[in-house]
Amino acid sequence: MDVLTTVPVAELAAAGELFAGLEAAGFDGACTYETGRDPFIPLVLAADRTTTLQLGTAIAFARTPMLLATVARDLQDVSGGPFTLGLGTQVRPHIERRYSMPWSRPAARLRELVAAVRAIWDAWDGTGRRSRWSWSS
Repeated sequence: MDVLTTVPVAELAAAGELFAGLEAAGFDGACTYETGRDPFIPLVLAADRTTTLQLGTAIAFARTPMLLATVARDLQDVSGGPFTLGLGTQVRPHIERRYSMPWSRPAARLRELVAAVRAIWDAWDGTGRRSRWSWSS
């Protein structure tokens, strides 16, 4: 069984060391989430300091499909993969106040977002089949 954790990153400059410590402690994977920081930047620093740690996000879906597809692909490449794009719907106050988005059928919106990200990855893959990038919802 994989040993995974979700990590708050308080000090961005220490993110690489934080994730390297998790890898040394025997964790198989670690995810970032949104706590006043972009969840993707710490993972770039983590990728530079780790070799076997599975990296991923546990984030709200408040981004465009192209942005998510691009950032996930870049993190896949820089980390040596697989990178896991973990998405969730969040709660109404966060969607409306934190992300300035209208609240509407979150499950349907998430399904649509995932389909769009997969279509972008498939287009980049050029084969019309499911791409090699990992994601989770």
